Amino acid sequence: MADLNIPAAPAIDGTTHLHSGKVRDLYRIDEGEHAGRLLMVASDRISAYDHVLSSTIPDKGEILTRMSLWWFDQLSDLVPNHVVSTDVPDAVAGRAVICENLDMYPVECVARGYLTGSGLADYEATGEVCGIALPAGLEDGSRLPSPIFTPAAKAAVGDHDENVSYAAVEGVVGAERAAELRDLTLAIYARAEEVARERGIILADTKFEFGARTDGTTVLGDEVLTPDSSRFWPASDWQPGLIQPSYDKQIVRNWLTSDASGWDRSSDTPPPSLPIEVVELTRSKYVEAYERLTGLTF
Repeated sequence: MADLNIPAAPAIDGTTHLHSGKVRDLYRIDEGEHAGRLLMVASDRISAYDHVLSSTIPDKGEILTRMSLWWFDQLSDLVPNHVVSTDVPDAVAGRAVICENLDMYPVECVARGYLTGSGLADYEATGEVCGIALPAGLEDGSRLPSPIFTPAAKAAVGDHDENVSYAAVEGVVGAERAAELRDLTLAIYARAEEVARERGIILADTKFEFGARTDGTTVLGDEVLTPDSSRFWPASDWQPGLIQPSYDKQIVRNWLTSDASGWDRSSDTPPPSLPIEVVELTRSKYVEAYERLTGLTF
């Protein structure tokens, strides 16, 4: 596992820090009306190639939070979500939510409508993705005949999630719950893909996390349909067989692997700081995705 160099989470009065991931810090609320619930804070951190970079993207945490809240509203008739309140401490206003404490399923629920990323790598090796056979002749960026559920096993922070078969999900959560997660994932993807397409954006793939309430109800948690958890492409530029321009941190990845960065990805050396122009361009892509999808001004 890579040394992520995640900075220490700031102390927040009335809470206990529980965990930090690549982007989010999680706290337990210890006092007040929401005692026992969780405070989930989205930072401006950005990660690439299993490293949290020393550079941050201004406003990224607030953009991710606003976008997730907007999408939760669009999906409320399909599945309940974990958000209890946005009345959060002033120190994290705009970038945090108070949420339910769920028993999270150990499965990354991925929906793919287009072939790219790890799905493309699996397809090129086996002609399948997560055990699902696909037609011959597909390319990077090809639209699939129909969206597919391609789950992954959740890895420790800093490790890669591993694509797994549907049978493996059944083995972990049981047949009934696996079918529910598959059906919810594909229903949410279908709704979101339609919304995005109306706004000139292709939702190539996305991942969701679900958890269970104490009564067994399945709830949508974490973030949802953000540039950190999804691949969004401008529909006007889509062309299979090419690397698609995207509204995410691909700009950062491209710079890190360019001669300009001077970074050897295979070494143990952490990535260098990002140039200001890369930071600004990345921020602009996140803002553009938010504004095009929601119709709101950031």
